[in-house]
Amino acid sequence: MGYRPRTRSSKRTCGEARKAFQKKKQPNNRLSSHGTKQDWEEKTVSLQQTFEITLKRLHTLGNQKFGSSPFCEHFDRWLLNVEAVLDEFEAQPDVNIDEQFTKERNQIIAEIKLQLENRRQQESSLEMQINDMSDAKNRLQQTKKEYLARALMLKNQKVVTVKRLNKEIETLKEEQEQIVKMKTGFFRGISKKERERRETLAMQRCSDKQQELEVIVLDFKEKQKQLREEYENKCTPLLEEVKTFQKCTKEMETDNSLEERWFTCEALSDTINNFFQRKISKPPASP
Repeated sequence: MGYRPRTRSSKRTCGEARKAFQKKKQPNNRLSSHGTKQDWEEKTVSLQQTFEITLKRLHTLGNQKFGSSPFCEHFDRWLLNVEAVLDEFEAQPDVNIDEQFTKERNQIIAEIKLQLENRRQQESSLEMQINDMSDAKNRLQQTKKEYLARALMLKNQKVVTVKRLNKEIETLKEEQEQIVKMKTGFFRGISKKERERRETLAMQRCSDKQQELEVIVLDFKEKQKQLREEYENKCTPLLEEVKTFQKCTKEMETDNSLEERWFTCEALSDTINNFFQRKISKPPASP
């Protein structure tokens, strides 16, 4: 990510600055008179207040959270606010920024502008992906709906077919029973050969029908299996699209620029603190 500031550097540095200020209260041979020394101390206090106000404003901007996506819509406004804080700080008459401060400040601002531009492009890419996959759930639901309708139709066909075949088998069995009754019943006058022929034919027809039933059941099972496989083959890519869609949506709802913006404000705070140390370490020379 580039520059990483020291944690909580602003508070620690300000504390050190106060200690440095206390030391400045000791007699200093470089100050020619009590009036010059007092003016320098008052000026240092005023400068410290200016610096602390700027650090507080940067701390607030570093922790600023954007309310909703797309978060890139807030980037320009946030950058303007950061630059406004710096411009106001630099415009103070007693600040008088040096070349090192200007160089560090410009480098930090340039880096965060580049980082936010990268974030802007990432958000734009995610938004395009979401738009491309926005109908994935609808297509998945439609595929499931079509599968259930076809599965129900196939099930109903199986029920009707099996019921018809079972009824035909039952009828054939009844015919077999009638043929057996011919031996002692009204039709006992029919020859034995004829009875055997009829009985054999009825048994064969019953057996054929039973085999037909078994083939039909197996055929329906195979059709159901094929239908299920077809459904799963259609659903697999759609499910992947939905997962990607959910992942992109979740990422779009997260402000990933927060950490980068926080580090930027901390880096600027360190730069300001270092500049303050350089400034108070060089009191005006005696006239």
